[in-house]
Amino acid sequence: MAGGRDRLTGLIGADAACTVIAQWQQAARAEGTVPSIHAVLLGLRRFEAVNLAYGEAAGDLALAGIADRLQHFAQGEMEGEWLISRISGGTFLLAAKGQCARERWQWLAEEMARTVSAPIAGLDGGATVRLWPRMALLRAAAAETPVRMIQRLAETLERAQGEPGRQLLWVDGTVTPPERAGQQLEADLLAALDREEIEILFQPQFRCGDGRVLGAEALARWQHPQLGRIGAGALFAIAERADYVSQLSRHIARAALGAAAAWPARFSLSLNVTAADLGSGSFADVIEGKLRDTGFAPERLTLEITEQALVTEIDGSARRLRRLADLGIRIALDDFGAGFCNFGYLKALPLDYLKLDRSMLEGVAEDARDLAILRGILAMARALELDVIAEGVESEAQRGIVEREGCAAWQGFLGAPPLPASELATFLR
Repeated sequence: MAGGRDRLTGLIGADAACTVIAQWQQAARAEGTVPSIHAVLLGLRRFEAVNLAYGEAAGDLALAGIADRLQHFAQGEMEGEWLISRISGGTFLLAAKGQCARERWQWLAEEMARTVSAPIAGLDGGATVRLWPRMALLRAAAAETPVRMIQRLAETLERAQGEPGRQLLWVDGTVTPPERAGQQLEADLLAALDREEIEILFQPQFRCGDGRVLGAEALARWQHPQLGRIGAGALFAIAERADYVSQLSRHIARAALGAAAAWPARFSLSLNVTAADLGSGSFADVIEGKLRDTGFAPERLTLEITEQALVTEIDGSARRLRRLADLGIRIALDDFGAGFCNFGYLKALPLDYLKLDRSMLEGVAEDARDLAILRGILAMARALELDVIAEGVESEAQRGIVEREGCAAWQGFLGAPPLPASELATFLR
C-alpha cells in the first residue's frame, strides 16, 4: 500500500473504506438524519485460474484493468459521495451515501457486472480473458457498523458464488425483479431518442498557464423515469444490447454540433467516437454531413477515440480517421493510461493529442512513482509531437502539476462539472 492505497490498483483498502463509511454515518447523525448507505461487494469467480493459466503478472494486469473499469463506471453513473475499495484479491467494494431506490441499486449492480465481464485483451502473450463476477448487495441498517456491513456482504457473496447461475444476491436473500428491465429498458431508450429526451452536457476544457476556456467535451445523460440518472457508459451499453449504438451516437453528434454552432468561433467541441462508429463504412460521410448541416468548422472539432473502440479493426479505423483529419478535424486517443495501452496505435493513427485518463492523476501529488509515470508519458508525447490534455483534475495540486509538467490543457470538476447547453453558454461568456 502507498499513501493508504493499493499499489496494484490505486484503490483504498478495507480499513480506509470502513473509515470513510463511518464518517458518512457520523455526518448524517450530526445533521439529525438517518444514515443511508448502499453497498455492493463484487467477487471475481475462479480468478486464481487466470494466474495459473497466464501467470501472476497477467493476473495483476487483469485486476488493474477491472479496477479502472469500476472507477470509470462509478464516475459516470454514481450520484453524490461514493467509494471503491479493493477488499482482497479479486474482491471489490462499491459503497455510496444517499437515498437510492432498491431497484436502481440493483440495476447499477447489474450494469457494473456487465462492465466487468467484458473481455480483457492485451495480457502477456496477447491473451484475452473474460471474468465473471458474483455480487452481494446491501442497504445498510441505521445502526450497522461498516465492519458488520462488509461481513454480511462477504457471507452473502459466498452464498451467491456457491449457487450455479446465481450472479447477484441481496443480503436479505432476495433478488428484486427490476421494474423496467431487459427489452423494456431498451424500448424506453428508443422512445427517449424519438422524444429528444437524451440530454447533452458539456464539460469545459481549460488551457494550461492562463486558464482560458478552449472548448468543451460533449457527454450524454438520460434521466430515466424509474431508474433515475443513466450516464453515458450505461447508456451506450443499453444501446449496444438494442443494436442502436449508431443511432444514439449520431443523435449525440447532431445535438452537440447544433449547440456548439452557436458558440464563439474560438471555442472547440470534443466528441467521443464508439467502436460502432469506426466500424461503419459511412462514418466519415456522417461526420462530414453533420458539419455541413450545422455550419460547424472542421478545425473546431476533435474526435476522441478510446482504445476499446480500436481493438477490432485498426487499419480500417486509421483510414477513416485520416480522411477526417485531412478535413482539419483533430483526433485524440482518449483514456490514455487506463487498461492496456497498445503503443502501436500511436504510430498507426493520425493523432493530434493524448487525453490522460483520470487514474493517471489520482496519486501524482502524493506518490513519486505516479509522478514519474506522468512525466514518462509527457516525454513520449513530446517526442511524438503530440499535445496532452489531462482529464479528471479535481484539486489545485493536480492542476499545478499538470501545468508544471507540460500538459497543454485540462478538464475536471476543479474547473467545472458537465453543464447543460444553456448553462455552458453563460459560462463561456
